[in-house]
Amino acid sequence: MGDDRTVTDTTEQSEQSERRRRLAAWRASQRVLWRSSAECSVGERLAALTADAADVYDLDEAVDTYGDGVVAELERRTAALLGFPAAVFFPTGTMAQQVALRCWAARTGNPTVAVHPQAHPEVHERAAFSVLSGLRTIHPTSEPRLPTADEVLECDEPFGALMLELPLRDAGFVLPSWDELVAVVEAARERDAVVHFDGARLWECTTHFDRPLHEIAALADSVYVSFYKSLGGLSGAVLAGPASLAEEARAWRHRYGGQLFQQYPAALSALAGLERELPRLPLYVAHAKMVAGALDEAFRAAGTAWFRVNPSVPQTHQFQVWLPYGTDVLNEAGLRQAEETGVTLFRRWFSQGCPPGVSVTEMTVDGHGLQWSAEEVREAVAGFVARLG
Repeated sequence: MGDDRTVTDTTEQSEQSERRRRLAAWRASQRVLWRSSAECSVGERLAALTADAADVYDLDEAVDTYGDGVVAELERRTAALLGFPAAVFFPTGTMAQQVALRCWAARTGNPTVAVHPQAHPEVHERAAFSVLSGLRTIHPTSEPRLPTADEVLECDEPFGALMLELPLRDAGFVLPSWDELVAVVEAARERDAVVHFDGARLWECTTHFDRPLHEIAALADSVYVSFYKSLGGLSGAVLAGPASLAEEARAWRHRYGGQLFQQYPAALSALAGLERELPRLPLYVAHAKMVAGALDEAFRAAGTAWFRVNPSVPQTHQFQVWLPYGTDVLNEAGLRQAEETGVTLFRRWFSQGCPPGVSVTEMTVDGHGLQWSAEEVREAVAGFVARLG
């Protein structure tokens, strides 16, 4: 027993040491495609929030208490953006979608949710649907894309709700075409099911669909959006939908422990993200296409035996890169490049869901990435590949 504890302690110390090394290298880099808020110090985040807050809300107002004040204002603004009558702020998206789907299950009388097996609740939430809410899931397709209308129509058992993650992150941040999305929603209606959008990253889908947010959201009966994934907020999410659903969701939010006493830092940072980052997302999406193209050219020029940029033309400002190496080799090459040159091109690599000997990383382009030219991307790839030997 003592030996096991020693091994565990050593492993944890090694992981923490590696994490500190990563953060130090990324923070010191002068050129990055994006920066995560996790790289910031507490002081930096507080300073940024203080600098932004006065531009988005009257700071002479009283702090929020159990969801009023600035939290209620965030709900109003988000509901208006999405074109819904009401919205409810939640501390996490996991809680928001738990509540949404259990409310719809009660209303439809069917606890079955049709969802992609790579969707966030299936992969990243420890079976929360079934464990906490008594819901069960079925999968219209296992292909690395959203289901088609025919697949929804051909499901061999009834379901009360169809949940669509837009974009489908684990498949490569992929989206259907607008016509395909409309057809899938219509197919769900034919099955007498409601439609819920997992829109954690819905904000950056407007370019691909060539539609405003409210027109996209109008296809669904309810929509969840996140404030920290694309907008740079501290935390938090909103569930938007009909007024009656919002009223019921507030009751369940209380039961789930999500009615926090004060949430003004998260709400203020969300309002700042809506003001600052939301209008810039189309620029990031456009630049991500250039970055992906330059990556493809650079790997070909380097003679890389096999690689994949997925999708080859990104549909949002995020996409995947696949390479035929183990994660340790790739992570070390990326860290050495950052430490030695001040250029961070790739962050962490993962092997889950990959064939043996293959790893994948997620790429994001934000305001920092707009500074990169195609030639600079190609040079960075050449430097990275040189460190793989």
